Amino acid sequence: METEMIYELRRPRNVVQGEKYPAIFVMHGIGSNEQNMLSLVNGLEDRFFIFSVRGHLPHGPGFAYFTIEGYGKPHREVFDEGINKLSAFIDYATEKYPVDSNKVYLMGFSQGAIVSMTLALSLGSKIKGTVALSGYIPQFVKEEYTINPGKQLSLFISHGEYDNVLPYEWGKENVEFFTQLEVPVTFKSYPEGHTVTLENLRDFQAWILNDLQRETA
Repeated sequence: METEMIYELRRPRNVVQGEKYPAIFVMHGIGSNEQNMLSLVNGLEDRFFIFSVRGHLPHGPGFAYFTIEGYGKPHREVFDEGINKLSAFIDYATEKYPVDSNKVYLMGFSQGAIVSMTLALSLGSKIKGTVALSGYIPQFVKEEYTINPGKQLSLFISHGEYDNVLPYEWGKENVEFFTQLEVPVTFKSYPEGHTVTLENLRDFQAWILNDLQRETA
């Protein structure tokens, strides 16, 4: 099994033969790349295999996972293709590397948060937890995708109160949608714009380390 996706891998320093490890799949924002997200997961590589995944579409100086036809409206076919590629990559990585399939996390900022939440909604028991920083759930995902969050899924969602790229209200709508599905959500807001602050970083890293201790059914 091979992959066409380009990714940066960080792994625990002392990997023990025969043991399985938790994993975090990291997705960047539009026009960014896999390198730009690594500072957000510094320190976590001692506990996790970390896969920072480059979007497959060139976009400006960087890359994207999908294109947009309007404000908050991805091109459906391009979006679906991106989700399928990311889903296949998760399968590839969990097969190729010693990843504990019961401890797979997703993390993304902006466009990366959008695909992370979509994957969490559609991949069932493959995903234990998701960190979604300043994103939204496309309407067609809510209405037309097969919604299948696993019973062990939980989320950390954050959003800047002064976000002028993706409105703060969209962050609150994410929480409402997952809560209606009875998925546990930790929501944090910050008096910032479309960015990840040091406080935000500390909060989600603490959340993911705490969630890792949570027993799966």
